[in-house]
Formats: sequence, structure tokens, C-alpha cells
Amino acid sequence: MTEPYTLCLYCGSSNRAEPIFYEAAAEFGRETARRGWRLVYGGGRVGLMGAAADGALEAGGEVIGIIPGFLHDFEVGHHGVTRLEVVESMHIRKMRMFELSDAFCILPGGLGTLDETFEIMTWRQLGLHEKPIVLANLKDFWTPFLDLLNAQVEAKLVRPEHAALLQTADSIPELFDALGKRTEAVAGATSKFL
Repeated sequence: MTEPYTLCLYCGSSNRAEPIFYEAAAEFGRETARRGWRLVYGGGRVGLMGAAADGALEAGGEVIGIIPGFLHDFEVGHHGVTRLEVVESMHIRKMRMFELSDAFCILPGGLGTLDETFEIMTWRQLGLHEKPIVLANLKDFWTPFLDLLNAQVEAKLVRPEHAALLQTADSIPELFDALGKRTEAVAGATSKFL
């Protein structure tokens, strides 16, 4: 049996975010399910993570949560998902999410979301994968991050073709449109990243 196309979602777990971000996360989950795709995420029931999982589940989608044991012990795990995997560490969580996913989508989030975004971009720069990475710059939330990335390019610390590996969208519909438009992989990236 062929596995469904699987989206990995990176986003915030804070319950203090603006309502528009929760609405976007729920819309993301619903659209993932509507397409018959599977959602993989950090396994939480709180914040944007919980809203996305609930949106997908309400639309009949399959949702896999990956959560480290110490967070599960804080009772933030979402026990209503299709499958909740409890793993030993944050590192194992990120690797497991990577293994299960065909593409990576980024909604507003905090330090953990930044960590995941930088790591998955770096892995693509190094030629460790060619999976799409799409960032939803909702209400210009990620504009300062994109400005930093452009500054790194201007300072010749990041190659323009590597910065271009990150696709951007201004809305959830645009994010799904962008998933169909893969950025060309950098030929020989493993030898050209310095």
C-alpha cells in the first residue's frame, strides 16, 4: 500500500498567539485532509500545533504526532490524533518527522520553529534531501526572518540559490499552491555549500 503524501508542519505551541494564526493553522489542517494528505507535526494539543491537528482530524484526515517524553509528561500531548509517537529526545523527534515527511511547511512560531526551520534548510543546502520547504508569511510575521536571510546573502554568507530553497507564501492557499512548484535542487550542493 502506498503511503499518502505527507506534510510536516512546524509552528508554535503558544496559547497566546493572535487568533488569525490559529485560524490559519486550522485551515492548514483542513486543507491537508481535504487533499487526502497526511499531517506530521510535533504532537501537541496546544497552540497552533493543536489547532492544525484538530482541523485535520475534523476534516477526516490522518495525523501523526511525534513528541518527546518530557513534553508528553507535561500532559501537552494530543491523544486524539491518529497516532502519537513518544520518543526519547528533541533530536529523535526532528529526525522522525523528517523521515515520515515529503514536504515541510512553516507557520508562525517561536524558538523551536526557528530551530526546525534552520535545520531543515541546512539539510537541504547540504544536499541531504530535496523536499520542498514552504514558509507561510502570514501578516508579515516572517518578514524580519526573510530580511535576515537576504542580509546573509548580501554579506556573501549564504548563496542566493540556497536562500531560494525556501519558498514563501502569504496565505494558506498560496502555501498549497507553492507545494506544487518545487525549487530546483542545487546541483552538487554537497560540494558547493562553502
